[in-house]
Amino acid sequence: MVTLEEAVKHPITVEDLTVAYREEPVLWDVDLTVPNGALMAIVGPNGAGKSTLIKSILGLVEISAGRILIYGKPFAQQRHLVAYVPQRGSVDWDFPTNALDIVMMGRYGHLGWFKRPGKAEREQAMHALAQVNMEPYAKRQISQLSGGQQQRVFLARALAQDAQIYLMDEPFQGVDATTERAIIDVLKGLQAAGRTVVVVHHDLETVPEYFDHVLLLNVQAVASGTVGQVFNQQNLHRAYGGRMELLLDRGSA
Repeated sequence: MVTLEEAVKHPITVEDLTVAYREEPVLWDVDLTVPNGALMAIVGPNGAGKSTLIKSILGLVEISAGRILIYGKPFAQQRHLVAYVPQRGSVDWDFPTNALDIVMMGRYGHLGWFKRPGKAEREQAMHALAQVNMEPYAKRQISQLSGGQQQRVFLARALAQDAQIYLMDEPFQGVDATTERAIIDVLKGLQAAGRTVVVVHHDLETVPEYFDHVLLLNVQAVASGTVGQVFNQQNLHRAYGGRMELLLDRGSA
């Protein structure tokens, strides 16, 4: 068990985490320590519990056992340090608002409940939009944006939070090549600035190019560590089983 003194040094500490839906375990006895400044991928087959792990860290799902610490404290005490980019498919894109307003929401945690956003918050939101090349679309209704543009707006909202830890659930899913490159440039920029980034990712081929740490997950933690240490054929077979051959064949096609 990680001591509290050790946990304080790490952005995320997960110990003995079990999550069950209708008594069926989705995550089982998962341990994970995310180092400072890591750019970490969470990979595994469908149904492995990848999104559930992210949501558990955020306190969005009830855990059956274990504990999760953000720099040694419960998430409820550290939520201001964490930004979240959900799966694009989980968002109501018909909600009547524009891109700038969505990004401004990222500043609300700094303002508190009663202070209204002003010029400074607007400038910060516009800067975040510029970082993802979406500044010209600030006044565009989100329903009128393409899928890749919508994803970049939600990434900009996370940037506007100016967090220490960024959790992202499949940010590359269904986006065009331009958006994918824009996203990875932002992620590497966050890492260069000393932030910690954890990303649910599905494309095994790009893991060594995009990330320096990886968690291989299939209900249980198969392996975690640097990409060079754990992202190998043996661990991939342990995580994916017989599906590994299909993934390899698809990658070489």
